[in-house]
Amino acid sequence: MTAPLLLRLAPLALWLSLNALPAHAQPWPAPIQALEAQGYEILGSFPGPSGLTGYASLYLGRPQAVYLTADGQQAIVGNVTDAKGEKWNPERLDRQFSAALWRQLETSHWIADGKTGAQRVIYTFTDPNCPYCRQLWRDARPWVQAGKVQIRHILVGLLAEDSPAKAAALLAAPDPAAALARHEAGASIQPLAKPPAAVSAKLAANQQLMERFGVFATPASFYRDARGQLQKVQGAPTAATLQKLLGPR
Repeated sequence: MTAPLLLRLAPLALWLSLNALPAHAQPWPAPIQALEAQGYEILGSFPGPSGLTGYASLYLGRPQAVYLTADGQQAIVGNVTDAKGEKWNPERLDRQFSAALWRQLETSHWIADGKTGAQRVIYTFTDPNCPYCRQLWRDARPWVQAGKVQIRHILVGLLAEDSPAKAAALLAAPDPAAALARHEAGASIQPLAKPPAAVSAKLAANQQLMERFGVFATPASFYRDARGQLQKVQGAPTAATLQKLLGPR
């Protein structure tokens, strides 16, 4: 089923909203510097509610929001919640979040299925041994072959012992798109016993991105809706969900 990513990844919105903010030139306030000493990587600041100043950070590689009190003496780690139990998250951060997260998908290591310049682009985390990934590939043929959709498969190796070696073989193929098409059509790719270091690095980066997105199974597909908001479809979509993911036929 589809679900707005912002419901599960709200801290990322605060982090990625920094794309619209100027670079920081002055030392951070003392409580923020203290968090830096504890391992927080402070990426930038943003105006928060009720006199608070927000700071976007990474801790142990994951996004984390920090708020500085109005007197500048205390730092609070976590989300700000109102009387209704809703997290503070301005709409503008939602838009910036979706755009910035989409750029992370764009710069991952993927194999394209479909023509360049297609009206709709989908990013899908794909394991070479995943039967539901293959089902999605087959279900998408009418859209892809009509030139309406390009699916960008972000290769990972999770499901079986030889999944990483098969994913490496696809990424290292002379024509990765053709190799992926043959593999999903039934001519299984032969595992690559000793992948080049560059290919192994690409797979590791894809795996890290998948974990950062909170995805632990394949396929997991990402698309932008009519408002430009990032949406997720987990697993092989139903007929109705397929229409949402790929658009009208």
